[in-house]
Amino acid sequence: MAGETDLQKLLGGMRPQLNPGRYVFATVEGGVPPGLAPVVTVAEPEGLTLVLPQEDADAAGLAYAYVAGWITLRVHSALEAVGLTAAVATELADAGLSCNVVAGFHHDHLFVPYESAGRAVAVLEDLAGRSAG
Repeated sequence: MAGETDLQKLLGGMRPQLNPGRYVFATVEGGVPPGLAPVVTVAEPEGLTLVLPQEDADAAGLAYAYVAGWITLRVHSALEAVGLTAAVATELADAGLSCNVVAGFHHDHLFVPYESAGRAVAVLEDLAGRSAG
């Protein structure tokens, strides 16, 4: 099934969901350490970035600086859709919230400051309500 490309439909139907837990960004050399199951990996020349539950990073002794809440936009967005990331990031920025976006095949995932995750969901729900048609 192809994802949605219409920006108004994407925004109106995004249905942001806050996933339970605290997530952190850590970097390692080589592959994922044994016993860890990150929710996101990004290979960079400087190392492998892992996004994983904070308790897993703590248990593995991994260093991190950013503790995030993980929000999933439950609309099935097409990878070629234009404007969703910009609209969501702008709305959160206007509310004074940082946002790290990861696009999956089916959904977009936002990592926002953990202590502000509930407020971020409210901002996104407001945007969705204003965009629904």
